[in-house]
Amino acid sequence: MTARLYVSAQEVAERAGVSRSAVSRTFTPGASVSPETRRRVMEAADALGYQVNHLARGLMRNESGIVCLIVSEVATPYRSALLSILTQKLQNAGKVAMLVNTDRSDGSVDRALKQAIRYRADASIIMSGLPDKSITQLCLKNGQRLVLINRDDDQPGPLRINLDDHEAASRVVTAFVRAGCRRLAFANSQAGTPSLMAREHGFVHAARRLGLDVVVERYGWTGYEAGQVLAQRLLTHQDRPDAVFCATDLLACGFMDTARRQFSLSIPDQLCVAGFDDIEQAAWTSYDLTTFAQPVEAIATEAVRWLEDRSLHEERRIQLHADLVWRGSIRGG
Repeated sequence: MTARLYVSAQEVAERAGVSRSAVSRTFTPGASVSPETRRRVMEAADALGYQVNHLARGLMRNESGIVCLIVSEVATPYRSALLSILTQKLQNAGKVAMLVNTDRSDGSVDRALKQAIRYRADASIIMSGLPDKSITQLCLKNGQRLVLINRDDDQPGPLRINLDDHEAASRVVTAFVRAGCRRLAFANSQAGTPSLMAREHGFVHAARRLGLDVVVERYGWTGYEAGQVLAQRLLTHQDRPDAVFCATDLLACGFMDTARRQFSLSIPDQLCVAGFDDIEQAAWTSYDLTTFAQPVEAIATEAVRWLEDRSLHEERRIQLHADLVWRGSIRGG
């Protein structure tokens, strides 16, 4: 026996004893339908297990309601937090989120994105600086509305949401100097994303304005293990730093654990450390990390509002502020 794939609106109409258009009006918000007709349609739909085909309905209006979330490093705490809030807000707006994971570089990303485009995805949100700029071009070429988060693509049309990473980094320099630190270092990955490099450049620039040099080390991808290697490199310098700004909290966690276990350094008495993202682990007693809170709620709100409001067709740039969260990894915090 072949299983039924779906129940049609016509079947609901026949069971309820109403027209096909009455069924359509019943499931259209704001449409006019009598209470009696609504009752009969809803009872018939419930008995038959009928569900509205929103995809087909949307395509009739040249909209599918699908939004692609193009993201790398899905498993990192910051990215998963942003994904969680974005998907919630998209669902509340009646959208369907489709995830495209860009961690691999074997052609699977292009295939996944092209498949999403074949499903008539209305828009895409690119959530990191890692995916190649050709992905941005592909989305725009296929008529998608596009939100770029922490990227520096120069194509016209998208909404761009960035943080003032440069300004945040300068505040870390001020905090280190007030703590009495003079030998500064910056620990970064080799990802080279716009946000990570803005933090590095901002930190170096602010330190040099005060007549301080900065030792910069970069290694690997932006994770805990890279922080461990960076600590080994920086803390074996002859002129060992007394303050280190790590480009992300994950780097900082690996850095701090290695500084304590391998080099027996006390934080913050012998070494001050700051991070960026304010992930859950940053507040753990073992780290108590001074960091910057990513405004994930504001990022998600601005992205979804722009996608919902069809009157906002013009290209926009939004720069958000990251709040400094003082904890115990810097003296005097």
